[in-house]
Amino acid sequence: MGPTAAGKTELAVELARRLPVDLISVDSAQVYRGMDIGSGKPDRTILEEAPHRLIDIRDPAEAYSAADFRSDALEQINQILDARRIPLLVGGTMLYFKVLRDGLAAMPTASPEIRTRIEQLAARQGWPAVHDWLATVDPASAARIHPNDPQRLQRALEVYLASGQTMTELHAGSRSNDDSSPPLTFHLQFLALVPEPRQALHDRIAVRFRAMLQQGLVEEVEALFRRGDLSSGLPAIKSVGYRQVWQYLSGQIDYDGMVERGIIATRQLAKRQYTWLRSWPELTSLGCLSDNSLTKALKLLDATSI
Repeated sequence: MGPTAAGKTELAVELARRLPVDLISVDSAQVYRGMDIGSGKPDRTILEEAPHRLIDIRDPAEAYSAADFRSDALEQINQILDARRIPLLVGGTMLYFKVLRDGLAAMPTASPEIRTRIEQLAARQGWPAVHDWLATVDPASAARIHPNDPQRLQRALEVYLASGQTMTELHAGSRSNDDSSPPLTFHLQFLALVPEPRQALHDRIAVRFRAMLQQGLVEEVEALFRRGDLSSGLPAIKSVGYRQVWQYLSGQIDYDGMVERGIIATRQLAKRQYTWLRSWPELTSLGCLSDNSLTKALKLLDATSI
């Protein structure tokens, strides 16, 4: 686990070179085909050496939920364990890790009418106004969700308006009794790369985003833009980096504004990831990416019983 640009993939590949591990991606953007550069997807050479499961399993026009991830991840984990190898999950989508660990609470289904109501408010007054509304009905979720995180804001408010209960209350209540949340039959050990000081990560984020642009990020998003069946409201296009380039291609912002917003949005994502990690129980911090972090991880995983 760890914030974006922390070096998770590099560490995972090094571990795969030394231990009998199979890698499973935990990334809500890398599940989509055609979204390679902006999602930080490992390149072909790395994937040939260290294949990652749950990459390129959806078209960007399709939704992929946390429930989908849990089901897919459990299937892959059990396959790896049956082969007497170690499943090593690597990524930064903290909600996916949480759902894998805790299961799924019973949540109300999406309501098009409520969603439209929320989106209309956002269009008139901006997403901070939606955040203010959420804070009045679900302070706990509002404290956890950034005012500029439309997808999570919309879902948290939608859950309350549809059910009369907050997400916190629903998670604290009874879990779903269907097969989507079977109990785990294995132990999860959480390791995290947590770069400090924070400014070092911010600098790395800026360098990486500009490198993505040089590698063809705009052209990658342009290919999606030209398809005609995708829109800015889809979860895939809402991904950090893709949203900002989409806004540039649609004429909402200029190139320099896109670069600035892309870097800021990535830093905000990292901040949210740090928040998740600070409250994560039984977390082993590996510090920043270094030989020392590799040594720590090797010792922990080498002792894993399979």
